[in-house]
Amino acid sequence: MRKSFGVKPLIYPQPVLIIGTYDENGVANAMNAAWGGISEENEISICVSADHKTTKNILLKGAFTVSMATADTVVACDYVGIVSGNDVLNKLEVAGLHTERSPLVDAPIICELPMALECKLKSYDEDSCRLVGEILNVCADESVLTNDKIDPIKLKPITYDEMNHAYYVLGERVGSAFVDGQRLKK
Repeated sequence: MRKSFGVKPLIYPQPVLIIGTYDENGVANAMNAAWGGISEENEISICVSADHKTTKNILLKGAFTVSMATADTVVACDYVGIVSGNDVLNKLEVAGLHTERSPLVDAPIICELPMALECKLKSYDEDSCRLVGEILNVCADESVLTNDKIDPIKLKPITYDEMNHAYYVLGERVGSAFVDGQRLKK
């Protein structure tokens, strides 16, 4: 028997996305956003309301970065999600996070988060809160690579559990995509 939960924003795994931006004075800001994902081959869509400092910065600069929150950075990543950049201008500093300028877009890359998407603003709809970015590049620190590919075991990205308000780290490999199902082909 199944239990019904009604309309809820539930999907597993739910990525924990950290959006990085610069304001009009070049001050780096970041926020935690849970409702987002890849929507086209070179596009990411994220639900973010217009009142966020991050949204204002994206509309101003036309650029942002998206990093995956990791098991090693849970406290800092949660902090940038519960404190508004409208109220705490140095929240990255308080969180112990450091940035470097993206070489492709006018947005910061957060050094402690080893994977980032460098994005150009494609569109923003204030009514639906849908932010769409064109992914210009994906970069990753060598510490999370195996055979020159991003290794999720080394990256240790976390997921958000909306139902229980908890973070979980991704687990072990359980199969091979585009291979395991071949056994069922006739």
